[in-house]
Amino acid sequence: MSMQEWQQPQDPVRITVISAGVSDPSSTRLLADRVAQKTIDGLRKAGVPTILSAIDLAPLAIDIARAVVAGIRSRELTAAIDGVVVADALIAATPVYKAGISGLFKSFVDVLDDDLMVAKPVALAATAGTPRHAMVVDEQLRPLFAFLRAIPAPTSIFVSTEDWGTSALGQRIERVAAELTALVRSGVGRTIADNAWRLYQHQFAGAATRSDQITSDVDFDRDLMRLAAGGT
Repeated sequence: MSMQEWQQPQDPVRITVISAGVSDPSSTRLLADRVAQKTIDGLRKAGVPTILSAIDLAPLAIDIARAVVAGIRSRELTAAIDGVVVADALIAATPVYKAGISGLFKSFVDVLDDDLMVAKPVALAATAGTPRHAMVVDEQLRPLFAFLRAIPAPTSIFVSTEDWGTSALGQRIERVAAELTALVRSGVGRTIADNAWRLYQHQFAGAATRSDQITSDVDFDRDLMRLAAGGT
């Protein structure tokens, strides 16, 4: 999508929730949905149309495991990955188990191409049964999305069991949603991706919308490509 297309008001912003919650109902999904709704409210108030979609990882657990072990992606998993590709912004939410993010969430990220989240705005969220895990979201989720070269919102959100129903939680959700809304409206992610895409190191033939798909797309004059071809 070009910058000209992005500036057309009829183009909706695609917000995608990624939730690794496994219970039904899931507090992790509930938290992500609340952040998503506040973000949508902010965008619509500014006259920006939106489309919301969700990727629940629990039904994909076997498919994700198969992709990690054998590199085989099912049609359902491919559709979920496509949801990440087309998203203009993401809300990533995971439960915390034993002082760490969900293995299901990490495994899903492990099967993604490194280029899929370059310069995408992301709201980071985590849930747990105890406030002892409060730093997991910034100690583990934030570095993970930094590696993926996404743009996490400055404020992350962590919710333990005792936080539900408090006014403080509502205020934190408002702040996270306001930051994500501002990042989306600024267009900074698309500006970075459009103007600096060739400056990143990319995996050939990845699934990202701007990735090198055919030989003619590849800049063989880059240092790494010359070295791979036996040059200096």
